[in-house]
Amino acid sequence: MDRRSLIKHAGIAGVLAAGAAPAVHAQAAVRWRLASSFPKSLDTLFGGAEVFAKAVRSMSGGRFEISTHAAGELMPAFGVVDGVQQGSVEMAQTAPYYFFGKDEAFTLGCAIPFGLNSRQMTAWMYEGNGLKLMREFYGKYNIINFPGGNTGAQMGGWFRKEIKSTKDLKGLKFRIAGFAGKIMERMGVVPQNLPGGEIYTALEKGTIDAAEWVGPYDDQKLGFVKVAPYYYYPGFWEGSAQLDFFINQKAYDALSAENKAIVEAAAALAHVDIQSKYDARNPVALKQLVGSGAKLRPFPADMMNEAFRHATAIYEETSAKNESFKKIYADLSKFRTDQNLWFRFTEATFDRFMQNQKL
Repeated sequence: MDRRSLIKHAGIAGVLAAGAAPAVHAQAAVRWRLASSFPKSLDTLFGGAEVFAKAVRSMSGGRFEISTHAAGELMPAFGVVDGVQQGSVEMAQTAPYYFFGKDEAFTLGCAIPFGLNSRQMTAWMYEGNGLKLMREFYGKYNIINFPGGNTGAQMGGWFRKEIKSTKDLKGLKFRIAGFAGKIMERMGVVPQNLPGGEIYTALEKGTIDAAEWVGPYDDQKLGFVKVAPYYYYPGFWEGSAQLDFFINQKAYDALSAENKAIVEAAAALAHVDIQSKYDARNPVALKQLVGSGAKLRPFPADMMNEAFRHATAIYEETSAKNESFKKIYADLSKFRTDQNLWFRFTEATFDRFMQNQKL
């Protein structure tokens, strides 16, 4: 075969290969369903799932499609771990601490009282041992996780009456759950576990005396200021709250290397997106809430100190009976110590100075 003929045939082969490529991709199309623990009305939280799915579709050129479903559409808000574990859906978007009842270790991947702030949590996950340890734990549930957002530090909630000291907590019916509920219970509170859609009515009727949710932007949507004017801070049980994308391990393993990389990149984008939205929108919402009658109050110092003591005791008790919790908490605790030493000299000092200036 002469040189000209070789070039001709090589050109035809190239064209055929190029024409065959789309057909191969078409056959490799992936279609997943995502079940969220959040309603569509919470555009910050559920919006993170939509940002993720849009990024996956865009980066894959439409070959990887994920449909997003709000809480209750495919399964209840708190049924998503079972759904992913059993393969009913390929993935979910949720706050891991919702599944405290399955195993206390779930909370460590989301938020614990007096834990890490949002930057520290991200650092522990990506540069510390957080992601490694949590994936080892989630493996028991046939799940691999990807960080998918953080609310930042949350508010302490809405109260129908003023809290001047720990004594005012006695007998208080407070919508709060998880480790925070256990801590408050030791301080005389009667914890109540209610979904977001029922909180306003319960406060209005006096069925509960107080409720915590997230922060100004989301709280404003739910109208709590109309029925419980005292707005306390900080939500010491959520110095940050990380959301996760839970993916069925078998479904993830079946992805191509390219699609796995796309999932990782899209999750990181959603992680930054949610935090950014809260940081940008909460200040405006807080001003509006104060204008609507919200009375901002810091939690009393004696309450904070007592809560910290109870939290420390509960972590020791839980570690003594739960090996998974013990292993992960020990690492998180050490990381927290180093982080707070660093932040003490840098972030905290800078923030305190700037917050005292007339800007």
